[in-house]
Amino acid sequence: MRGRAFHGPSRAPTVAVMDVPNLPDNPQDDIEAYVGLAQQDAEEQARARGWTTVRSLPPGAIITMEYLAGRLNFEVKDGEVHRTWQG
Repeated sequence: MRGRAFHGPSRAPTVAVMDVPNLPDNPQDDIEAYVGLAQQDAEEQARARGWTTVRSLPPGAIITMEYLAGRLNFEVKDGEVHRTWQG
C-alpha cells in the first residue's frame, strides 16, 4: 500500500489553538451620553468621534447580533436616541 494511511477525519481546531484576529479598538467614548440626543445629532457626533459604522434602529427591530468592532448602535424612538450599545 502506498501513501499515508487514513486515520479518520481531522478535528476542527479548538478556541485554545485558533488564531484570534487583531480587532480594532472601539473609540474611547461615553456611549451613554448619546441617550436623549436627536438621531441626526447623535449620528454626526458618533462619526466625528471615530465610530466607523453608526446604526439607528427603531425599538424592537429584528437585527443580527454579530459583533462588529467600530459599530455604535442607537435605538431611536420619535427621533430621539433612547438606548446605545457597541458592536
